[in-house]
Amino acid sequence: MIYMDNAATTMHKPQAVIDAVVRAMSSMGNAGRGANEASLSASRVIYDTRDKLCRFFGAEDPRQIVFTNNSTESLNIAVKGLLDPGDHVITTMLEHNSVLRPLYEMEKRGVKLTIIESNKEGIFSLKEMEEAILPETKMIICTNGSNLTGNYIDIEKVGEMAHTHGLLFVVDASQTAGVFPIDVQRMHIDVLCFTGHKGLLGPQGVGGMYVKKGLSVRPLKSGGSGVQTYSRTHPEEMPTALEAGTLNGHGIAGLGAAIDYINEVGMDTIREKEQGFMRKFYEGVKDIPGIKIYGDFTTFDRCAIVTLNIGDYDSSEVSDELLTEYGISTRPGGHCAPLMHKALGTVEQGAVRFSFSHYNTEEEVDTAIRAVRELALD
Repeated sequence: MIYMDNAATTMHKPQAVIDAVVRAMSSMGNAGRGANEASLSASRVIYDTRDKLCRFFGAEDPRQIVFTNNSTESLNIAVKGLLDPGDHVITTMLEHNSVLRPLYEMEKRGVKLTIIESNKEGIFSLKEMEEAILPETKMIICTNGSNLTGNYIDIEKVGEMAHTHGLLFVVDASQTAGVFPIDVQRMHIDVLCFTGHKGLLGPQGVGGMYVKKGLSVRPLKSGGSGVQTYSRTHPEEMPTALEAGTLNGHGIAGLGAAIDYINEVGMDTIREKEQGFMRKFYEGVKDIPGIKIYGDFTTFDRCAIVTLNIGDYDSSEVSDELLTEYGISTRPGGHCAPLMHKALGTVEQGAVRFSFSHYNTEEEVDTAIRAVRELALD
């Protein structure tokens, strides 16, 4: 199988990640729930990974890194834990449902929501975003990279604008963490939400968030914490305040190994290889009759995604043909990005997304180009 669905999850993981999970599965106890070596070892692994993520994202303190199951949980914590009835929040049409659905829930509770529209290339206006700021605006929340078009959003510029107006800035880094450099302090990010199973090359079921020091977030859940057992309320100290229950220690061990791998190989090296595959594929299919490509390709400094349609063919039919006839895995349909499909005019047809990893090869990209050409000209 030629795997080109890396924007959904990176299937090929570094061997060091696999080894770390296997070791943890055979040796790890429950962090903070015992004085035995297995429990203490788990605590060390979790703290070490927390510290690695702190340095990886330029955070000020490892205690500001919270572990969650994925970006969706992180974003729910941020949206529901920071917004109150009467607040105003600004977001964009580029967002994934993990941003939109929590915002719609809060809208029903009395939060005012403004969604900045994008053009047919999937680009929104920073000027329009700034003009949407009201006296009651509390937060700007947006993606760092579109999971549908691959367009990269300059979050440093958005962060500067939010900072200037005294607003909270929440970033969905699902498509960029591990591939593009992120410095939460320089970029004025108050909350960074990320998942481990995509660009960070870790296991599924582990993600996290950075919360700026001093920012209080209502927890999404409460329960066991391993400390303050006799208190009727959940601890308020970070990161325990947002980490009720047993953490996915096995996944966290794998994520820690993945961070080491990215640092060793080099984030720039990984990104440039992925973007090279993306550019090769784009150049190979863009002039094929009947091919429609979505997104902004005036620059190749973008997520390694090429999303397209072939004529009027249903995207699911095309994706199925790619898999059954050529052994190529892609993602068709709506990609959990309904407003972006509306902007692109692909609500009914959906779209076929090719997303590349540094584990792909030149030969695999050549095969994908040939497959698209043959399907389009058949």
